[in-house]
Amino acid sequence: MDGGISNPAGTAERLAQMLAALPDLARDALVDPVPPRNLNDWSALPPETPAALFCPRSAEQVAAILAAANAARVPVVPQGGLTGLCGGARPIAGGIALSLEKMTGIEEIDEASATMTVLAGTPLELIQRAAAERGLFFSLDLGARGSCAIGGNAGTNAGGNRVIRYGMMRDLVLGAEVVLPDGTIVNALSKLIKNNTGYDVRQLFIGSEGTLGVITRLVLKLHPAPGCTHAAICGLSDYDKVVDLLRGARRKLGPTLSAFEAMWPDYWEVACAVPGVRDPLEARHAHTVLIEAQGTDEAIDGPRFMAFLEAMFEEGIIEDAAISQSLSDVQAFWGVRDACAEFKTTLGPHHAYDVGLPTGQMDGFARACRAAVAEAVPGGRSVYYGHIGDGNLHLLAWVPGAAPQPGEALDEAVYATVRAFGGSVSAEHGIGTTKKKYLEFSRSPEELDLMRRVKRALDPNGILNPGKVIDA
Repeated sequence: MDGGISNPAGTAERLAQMLAALPDLARDALVDPVPPRNLNDWSALPPETPAALFCPRSAEQVAAILAAANAARVPVVPQGGLTGLCGGARPIAGGIALSLEKMTGIEEIDEASATMTVLAGTPLELIQRAAAERGLFFSLDLGARGSCAIGGNAGTNAGGNRVIRYGMMRDLVLGAEVVLPDGTIVNALSKLIKNNTGYDVRQLFIGSEGTLGVITRLVLKLHPAPGCTHAAICGLSDYDKVVDLLRGARRKLGPTLSAFEAMWPDYWEVACAVPGVRDPLEARHAHTVLIEAQGTDEAIDGPRFMAFLEAMFEEGIIEDAAISQSLSDVQAFWGVRDACAEFKTTLGPHHAYDVGLPTGQMDGFARACRAAVAEAVPGGRSVYYGHIGDGNLHLLAWVPGAAPQPGEALDEAVYATVRAFGGSVSAEHGIGTTKKKYLEFSRSPEELDLMRRVKRALDPNGILNPGKVIDA
């Protein structure tokens, strides 16, 4: 691999070489000056100005830009909606930023196949609305739905709120068009669910965070639009009851169970203090759970949901519950769970973590991690919540009043605890640069070596998102 990629000497000359070789096809994609929004993603890292910004409108333009960059050994950082939290879309000095923000649009909705073909820069919320207008449903849902781009969702293998029923992005992408670092356009835009024809090319790029290729189009799997949605906020006396409730929900609600969100009391207290958030329960409980079920027929699924809750009360699993009577109630319940989006205002600066753990170990992890944070940093606090039905726990850690926040000490405390519990340092946010040093906590040496081999095979010159995820 060319060591010049990581060496700032000669970057200006290589950029000039690239621009001189750029075909007319791609010249109008160059944007000057670089807007402030393209200097960073949503990570807490300082902004970085790229040497140039390109905003292509087609896969052919992407291919021409990458081919020229590869020949000149100019680093390229792909960008989508820039809502990532791990620095994966943050530019690097001397490199170019390749933003897909102008590659937006829905090319086809195939109702017979229940698929949608979209350009990679299309915002998630636009895809959700387009599906709903046709009586269909795209199940991925994130708090950043209005800003995040579907290509970035695929590149980071986004999860979101309804993984327990529909799966992660890996389960929602049937086909992809990808441009390799040398400019080769790989068309794998299949609509087939059953396509057992050798290596699954699309999966190579989903979750690769733009280090192996640039996703330019996707074929997405759609589902029928839910006919009804029911939700309840449940108070429970201990974590064992939370696991019992999850087990009961899986058994009695079956495939209608669409979300199971657990909130520890430290999170609940902070969330209910956010302006505009209403506590739907009369008393505080050791654990609080939001359950959502999406059905097809109100006459059948409504009574089923109520029968499930009644059974959980009778078995002594639920202490108290608020049950939705309308979609506005469902949205209000989600408002408590999603209040974390406002914590920067109420808590001030803090660090957000998303980790993967076996569901049965989450409470033990929360207790151990809370103690580790408090021990590592005087005054350190942490709160816990997450989509525990799919093994994903979120936590926020901070030191009240500290400026700047002791990020590295907090990271060490959290990820060392994750490692001790045999968990994953990233359940759905990716690795980028902020978690790169901790990747070995969750992957074996053999897995890391295989990742490096794949990176070298597809990007031998190391131009694509260098320094992110793993070094080849």
